[in-house]
Order: sequence, then C-alpha cells, then structure tokens
Amino acid sequence: MIRIPESIFYEMIKHAKRESPLECCGILGGKGKSVGRVFELHNSEKSANRYSISPQDQMSVFEEMENESMEMIAIYHSHPYTIPFPSETDVKMALYPEVSSIIISLKEENNPVVKAFSIREEAIYPEEIEVIP
Repeated sequence: MIRIPESIFYEMIKHAKRESPLECCGILGGKGKSVGRVFELHNSEKSANRYSISPQDQMSVFEEMENESMEMIAIYHSHPYTIPFPSETDVKMALYPEVSSIIISLKEENNPVVKAFSIREEAIYPEEIEVIP
C-alpha cells in the first residue's frame, strides 16, 4: 500500500489537469511506502499518449532525493483520454520494477481516477493507495 498525503495526491491531479491534453509525469519520493514529496517533471515527448522524462531531469530528482534521504516510491503519469490502467507502452517502459506506477485518468473530466500498479515482467498487479488527511 502506498501512503500519500492528501495535499500531494491533489497536487498530482492538478498537475495532470494543467498539462492536459498532454500526459503529465512526475516522481514521488519518500521512505518505505510513505510519500513525502512530489517532483513534477516535464514530459519531453509532448504527447497525449506517451511520456518520457529526460535523463537530466531524472538525475536532478535522484540527487535531491539522495540529499533528503528519500527513495523513489512511484512514478506517476496521466492518461488524458483513457482508463487508469498501464498501456502496452507503459509496461515496456517500466524500468524500475520495485517502484510503483501511478496513473491519473482524466477520461471523465470532472471525476479523475487515480490507480497504482506494480508492473513486473510476468504481470501487472494492482496496489492500494491510502490518501492521508
């Protein structure tokens, strides 16, 4: 189970809405499975159905997390027009199997849906998200 403070949870949704109709992307840092910080990143693909994080942006976040004694808990991105389930591309690009993948669906504009997954070589496993007030 991933524990996300309510303020960070809604910050991810706002990020997704701001970037729509393009996919947004970012990293959640913290300890264990408890999120302590969100790192909003730039989608270098500039696409509505793909995202990528530049190596420079990724290294910058990794350095900040190391300086703050954090680890990468999850990578998040949005699906502006589809359900919150990993696409074939999402599965191929899941380079960190120990890190959760969070997808924010904006398919229903006024009802964003946020789901988490563990993407492994053999299967996609749903994960629970606990939003902490």
